[in-house]
Amino acid sequence: MPPHDGSSARAPESEGRSQSAGPGRQVLSDSVYEHIKAMVMDHEIAPGARVGIEALSRALGVSPTPVREALARLESDGLVVKRSLSGYRATELLTREGLEELFEMRLLLEPRAAALAAVNATEEQLDAIERLVEEMQTHPGPTGRYADYRDFAALDQRLHDAIAVASQRPLLADAVERLHSHLHVFRLRSVRSADDPTPAEHERVVRAILRRKPDRAAEAMAEHLTRSLRRQLSQEPKS
Repeated sequence: MPPHDGSSARAPESEGRSQSAGPGRQVLSDSVYEHIKAMVMDHEIAPGARVGIEALSRALGVSPTPVREALARLESDGLVVKRSLSGYRATELLTREGLEELFEMRLLLEPRAAALAAVNATEEQLDAIERLVEEMQTHPGPTGRYADYRDFAALDQRLHDAIAVASQRPLLADAVERLHSHLHVFRLRSVRSADDPTPAEHERVVRAILRRKPDRAAEAMAEHLTRSLRRQLSQEPKS
């Protein structure tokens, strides 16, 4: 469904008229993707609702092509699904059981990835991981609309993915990335308090990796994920 705020919905329009190929086309594609993604994250496109290509094309002031490209990317993200004869629909929110299963998978994968990263990460990878956790300190968490915490969410995902990549286990890293766990969790619209312990938990994980302490890295990651799940469950996720 098109958003109620027409001004924000039509932000890509000028790009669509002035750019038609090359880098400009990629800018347009990315812009449309981010707009539709925000609509899904903020429930302007309701969970389970049909996502109409023509309606979105009109609302955003672009041709159907970048909308189709954006929906294909969102399908890869797990935010929309494509069904034969009925087109795209926004995925349903995680139920309590789905949230528990997601974190069960993360607890199987990510502590192991953190332990291996502590042993196998290159110095360049360690530097990148350290920069990510420092940069996260400068961005607000999920306290409002997706546009307000988009950078934080992206950095959160990049940090966990970077740790997995630093494990030097490509299949493990691919499995972590494919969960797209942060998109699904943030979509539950959790509210981050001023004394949110997430940054401190991240720092403990990264500190253990930087010090090349695999057991401590695995323990810190497991602790972070377990506490994160508890925080989510305490807020009664929507079903």
